[in-house]
Amino acid sequence: MAGIIDRFLPARRWTPARYRALLRARGPQSVQFRTRAAILIGAILIGIVATLFAEASDWAGATFARYAATWHWLPLATTPLTFMGLVWITRRYAPLARGSGIPQVIAAQANPNLATRTLISIRTVAAKAVLTIGAVLAGASVGREGPTVQLAAAVMGLTHRIVRVPLRGGVLIAGGAAGVAAAFNTPLAGLLFAIEELASAYEQRVTLLVLAAIVIAGMVAQSVQGDYIYFGAIGAHLPLLSALIVAPVAGVAGGLAGGLFSRIMLTMALGRNRLTRWSRAHPVRFAGLCGIVVACLGVGTGLTWGTGYSAARAMIVGVDAPAWFGPAKLLATAATAIAGLPGGIFAPSLAVGAGVGNLLRGAFPGEPASAVVILGMVAYFAGVVRAPLTAVIILSETTASRGLMLPMFATAFIADAASQWVCREKLYHGLSRTFAMTETPTSPRP
Repeated sequence: MAGIIDRFLPARRWTPARYRALLRARGPQSVQFRTRAAILIGAILIGIVATLFAEASDWAGATFARYAATWHWLPLATTPLTFMGLVWITRRYAPLARGSGIPQVIAAQANPNLATRTLISIRTVAAKAVLTIGAVLAGASVGREGPTVQLAAAVMGLTHRIVRVPLRGGVLIAGGAAGVAAAFNTPLAGLLFAIEELASAYEQRVTLLVLAAIVIAGMVAQSVQGDYIYFGAIGAHLPLLSALIVAPVAGVAGGLAGGLFSRIMLTMALGRNRLTRWSRAHPVRFAGLCGIVVACLGVGTGLTWGTGYSAARAMIVGVDAPAWFGPAKLLATAATAIAGLPGGIFAPSLAVGAGVGNLLRGAFPGEPASAVVILGMVAYFAGVVRAPLTAVIILSETTASRGLMLPMFATAFIADAASQWVCREKLYHGLSRTFAMTETPTSPRP
C-alpha cells in the first residue's frame, strides 16, 4: 500500500530551497527573464522610434518640396553646399553613420556587444537620424528605411545594456529586421529580410521570441501610424499567359539595372582606380560634385528629388511618366549614395523600379499598367538588394497585390540571377567590409 501511495506522490517536494533556486533561474533577476524583457521592450521602442523617424523624414521631404517649388533654381547652389557640409560633419564627428545603415548592422554581427559602442552606439545612430533628415532637407535621393535598420539595432543593443545581458547576433538581426517591419508596415517582409539579407546563411537559431520582436515592432508602428498600406491598395493582377511573357522581360531588365547600380556602389566603395582614390582624398569636394549632379537632375526634371514616393505611386496607379524618369532617378540615387551622406536606398530603389516598369509599359501596351510597373519594381529591387523573397513580400504588402504573387516570384528570381551577370557580390555584404569592427566612433576611414 505504501508503495502505491509513493508512486502518486511527487518524487521531489517543493521546499523553500527549491523555490529560491527556481526564482534565481527564471525569476526577474535571472538572465533568461532579463533577456526576454530586453527583447520585448526593445521591440516596442523600435516601433515608436521608427514611427517618429518616419514622421520627421516625411516632414523634411514636404519642407524641401515646398522650398524647391518656391525657389526653383536655388537648389543648384544649396544642394551641393549641403552635401559638402553633411559629408564634412559625418566624417569629422560620426564616420560610422555614413551610408545606408544596413552594412553596419551586418558588420556588427562579428561582435554585437562591442558594436553597441561603435557601429550601433547611441551617439552614432543619433547622428545618423539627424544627418539623414538633413539629407532629405537638401533634396538628396535617400530613404529612411536603411537608417531605421541601424536605429532599430541600436535600440535593441541599448535595452540589453540597460538590463545587463549580452547581445546575441540573432537578436541584433531581429532588431534590424524589426526596423524594416516598422518602416514599411510589413512584418512579413521584416522577417524575410532578417533571413535573406542581414544574415545570408542565417546560422543563428531563430526563436519564437526573436520572431515576436519583429512582429511586435510592426504592430506598435501600425497602432501609432494607423493601419495603412504604403502605396495604397492597388490589387494588381496579370493573366497567366501574359505573366509568362512579362515576368522574364521585367526580371532581366530590372535585374541588369539593379546589378549596374550595385556595381557602381561597390566600385566606388572598394575599388582602386584614379576616381576612387581622388574621392577618398577629397571627400568633401567629391560630395559637392555629387550634389551638383543631384541638383541639376532635380531642377531639370522636377521629379528626382527625395525618395520618389509620389512619382512611384503615380506610376503604380497608371499615371504616365516620362521615359527618362527611371534612368534619371537611378543616377540621382547613385550620386547621392556614393557621396557618403547618411541615408538609405530602399525607397529610391522602389522609385527607380517603378521607372523601369514604366519603360516596360511601352513594350506591353495591352497589359495592366499597374501590374507591369509593380513587376518592374520587384525586379529592380531584387537586382539591387539581391533578396528576391523580401522584394516580393515588400511589394505584395505595400500594394496589397496578392493576386500578382506568382508573377512577382518569377520576376524576382530571374532578376536575382540577371543581377549577378553584372555584379557578383551582394551590395550590402560588400559594403559591410568597409565597416571593420576595429573602427572607433571618432576615427574616419581614409
